[in-house]
Amino acid sequence: MKLLIIEDSERLRKSLELGLTRLDFTVAATGDGSKGLELALYQDYDLIILDLMLPSLDGLSILKTLRAKKKNTAVLILSAKDELQDRVKGLEIGADDYLCKPFAFDELHARINCLLRRAHHIELATIEIAGLVIDVALRQVMFKDELIKLTPHEYTIFEHLAANRGRIITYASLENYLYDNFATVTRNAIEAHVSALRRKLRQACGDAVIKTRRGFGYLIEKA
Repeated sequence: MKLLIIEDSERLRKSLELGLTRLDFTVAATGDGSKGLELALYQDYDLIILDLMLPSLDGLSILKTLRAKKKNTAVLILSAKDELQDRVKGLEIGADDYLCKPFAFDELHARINCLLRRAHHIELATIEIAGLVIDVALRQVMFKDELIKLTPHEYTIFEHLAANRGRIITYASLENYLYDNFATVTRNAIEAHVSALRRKLRQACGDAVIKTRRGFGYLIEKA
């Protein structure tokens, strides 16, 4: 899953980036409000961790703009402003959750997982497709209790397509989604990863699962 951290404290920002990356999240981060809004509007993220007191543009203004432009990315406000009216205002404007500083990292992680499950309709941190079980927490895919050995590239592509089941995921979207973890990813490279992924899934369950929409991208159809 791909996260964006907008937090002006360099120490906290780097700590969060390191901790969440170790948990296998793909993380982008900035300490500037205007840059954060630009990233949030023009890149695809599964969740945004948003501070309120930021240079150049405050967090509530970022949140208002995102919701006004129909950007429905899950937003978790992380702020030292802990008064009841601050929490209520943030939630009313469109935040999905509000966590006050100081906080325990384990609680932040739990809230992130909860929001991601809700956003992608994931029950118990797993997704099941054609007998294939994707364990989001362990980042692995099973079929009839047998592990399917996927590379990190293949797993990330499969999880992203599965979490967006019923929607065409464009080549550009996949390039953007994979960029932070794997540097520059070309369309040819994505096609090669998808081809290898299809072969492994077909060998395991007898179904290619992933469909191609020529000129658009890839799709896992809803049952």
